[in-house]
Amino acid sequence: MKVLEISSLRKGFAGNEVLRDVSMYVEPGEVVAIIGPSGSGKTTLLRCATMLETMDSGELQYLGHRAAWTENGKAVYANRAEMKQILSYFGLVFQNFNLFPHFSVIKNITDAPITVQKRPRDEVFETARALLAKMGLEGREDAYPFQLSGGQQQRVSIVRALCMKPEILFFDEPTSALDPELTGEVLKVIRSLAEEKMTMVIVTHEMQFARDVADRVIFMDGGVIVEQGRPEDVLLNPDEERTRQFLARYAEN
Repeated sequence: MKVLEISSLRKGFAGNEVLRDVSMYVEPGEVVAIIGPSGSGKTTLLRCATMLETMDSGELQYLGHRAAWTENGKAVYANRAEMKQILSYFGLVFQNFNLFPHFSVIKNITDAPITVQKRPRDEVFETARALLAKMGLEGREDAYPFQLSGGQQQRVSIVRALCMKPEILFFDEPTSALDPELTGEVLKVIRSLAEEKMTMVIVTHEMQFARDVADRVIFMDGGVIVEQGRPEDVLLNPDEERTRQFLARYAEN
């Protein structure tokens, strides 16, 4: 069973269609990288997949559970009880970390599993500490976000997402707010998750990383999926002229 299935997704803002008939899927244990120029619809696709944006029409499923579908030309969403279950299937790591500044590291990580998922406090804290140690953040439980580097903050936000035990993790340009040195440490963490077969969708501008880590690369432009396939095919030998233009321009920068 596919972890994620999106069919015929459409989304517009103020009459401007940002996503046009987008369909994609993610298999268990698969890493999918989404690349493309700014304004191509990558982030909007992620926001619709994680229901931070309401899609106009289309279908969205997690593990066979329908989160949204189209009736009379408009998207309708699952009821509250079903949605609570569906929301537990995924985690999201943002560009700008989105940590609560007034919460310590450990509270940032453990708050939702305890209050939303109602999991036992001791079990959640044990999981959180183990994940922090794994991410090289041992001893930083009581620090506050402002006391951490950008790379450390992003690693805490990854731990926060993992502590919810999701089936799939979404990353929206996880290194775009970081300098090159800190970018490397965050990519190393994501690479280790890929080796552990964590199912992930990563919107990224790091082409080498996409080539090394992704099982499949999706190239988007103008609100549509132009091309997708194995990294070596899409990034090294693309079929579409638009993909070739994008990669050539990227290589120049």
